[in-house]
Amino acid sequence: MVSDILVASNRGPVSYVLREADGELEARRGGGGLVSGLSAIGPEAGAVWVCAALGEGDREAVRRGIVGARPDAPPQGGGGGRQAGEPDVRMLDIPPDTHAAAYNGIANSVLWFVHHMLYQTPLEPVFDAEFRRRWEAYRAYNRAFAEALAAEAAPGAAVLIQDYHLALAPGMLRALRPDLRIGHFSHTPWAPPDYFGMLPDDIARELLGGMLGADRLGFLTHRWADAFAACCTRLMGGTGATEIGVHGLGADAEFLRARSREPDVTERMALLREQVGGAGSRKTVIRVDRTELSKNIVRGLLAFRALLEEHPEWREQVVHIAFAYPSRQDLPVYQRYTAEVSRVAGQINAEYGTETWTPVLLHVKDDFARSLAAYRLADVALVNPIRDGMNLVAKEVPVVSDEGCALVLSREAGAYEELADDAVTVNPFDITGTARALHEALSMPPTERAERTKRLAAAATALPPQRWFVEQLDALRAGAGQARPER
Repeated sequence: MVSDILVASNRGPVSYVLREADGELEARRGGGGLVSGLSAIGPEAGAVWVCAALGEGDREAVRRGIVGARPDAPPQGGGGGRQAGEPDVRMLDIPPDTHAAAYNGIANSVLWFVHHMLYQTPLEPVFDAEFRRRWEAYRAYNRAFAEALAAEAAPGAAVLIQDYHLALAPGMLRALRPDLRIGHFSHTPWAPPDYFGMLPDDIARELLGGMLGADRLGFLTHRWADAFAACCTRLMGGTGATEIGVHGLGADAEFLRARSREPDVTERMALLREQVGGAGSRKTVIRVDRTELSKNIVRGLLAFRALLEEHPEWREQVVHIAFAYPSRQDLPVYQRYTAEVSRVAGQINAEYGTETWTPVLLHVKDDFARSLAAYRLADVALVNPIRDGMNLVAKEVPVVSDEGCALVLSREAGAYEELADDAVTVNPFDITGTARALHEALSMPPTERAERTKRLAAAATALPPQRWFVEQLDALRAGAGQARPER
């Protein structure tokens, strides 16, 4: 049995945990724009999602046939087969060493750093023999996806491949199945040519060539699309027959507004208000991020410290609620960054805090309900990434805010393209400028703040996940039947 619509990504819509008590597998459904977007086409479309097995629970699910088996496979031991499993998911049990080298060694340590321009260039990157070994793993990882997609796709099927983990897969799949309509979507920024040019020339060309194997490439903003095209012009002589489109993923307003009114969110709002203190008179500056290097949390904390230093009238009158959820803690640079976030927050509290006022409330345990609670009560949201493909927090806060929230937004966030007119915008490297923006946002009259929030919410929900996905699918299918010249 084959499918007419396929999605491919490193992480799938479901993951499995092996319970120690009874050896059974517990399925955990994921969220996010792609999961929500795919729901728009309905189960009758018979879409297949190809993803990697990311942990031992996932690998055990593949071994038991709960995922990865074809829908017509017979029942297997351990509750496998279609009836007990996930017929819409094909999970690939890629060897752990290969996955680690491809995912951490290349995707997260090289491609992510290039596109977010994170390298400290006097010392890094170093493209040596070890890098080449990891690149071979990245090729093998992409090849596994291409082969699985080729096997699962019906003639002329539409295939939507996701993100920088799978940049080579479109070209590999094209070689195996030239009949398919192949799309690729980048959820990150794209580096400008001079920075992208740090990659070895042969690797850079291989990467671009893999992407150009797609019929259509999607980006979150015109800026990132233009940067990709500029790289292709410099290294490949252009983008060839590949179409390039821009689809700015928006917030899922219906889901967010309903979820933010659940009892657990209301409970967390009460707890946050208690932690903020001041009998309801204090204002709040919130941020919700992973401790990802590109999110710029440390400079955000330093800007808040500068606000307190330069505007002492805000002392004991404002609290910075900072949610910094640990990310990629298997990479030493992320461990050090997470520790620095905690150190700077503690330093601010030690320097400015009083018996009745804690300037920075830092939370590091991921709690979606608590994040929504912060969205609702925030007076100001600080979104100051060094570089970000979109940043959905900037779009989600205005959607659920109770009384209006001023948005302090980095000009390096993809969301800037849509939200800049009603945000207080900043250079993310300028701590003094960011402190000034925080003061402006905190001083904004309530009526202006509410009006801006309304306009921000409208812009943020212009292309919700379901329409975002369908728009790409329709655009990909629209070119079916057109001859594709050889590169």
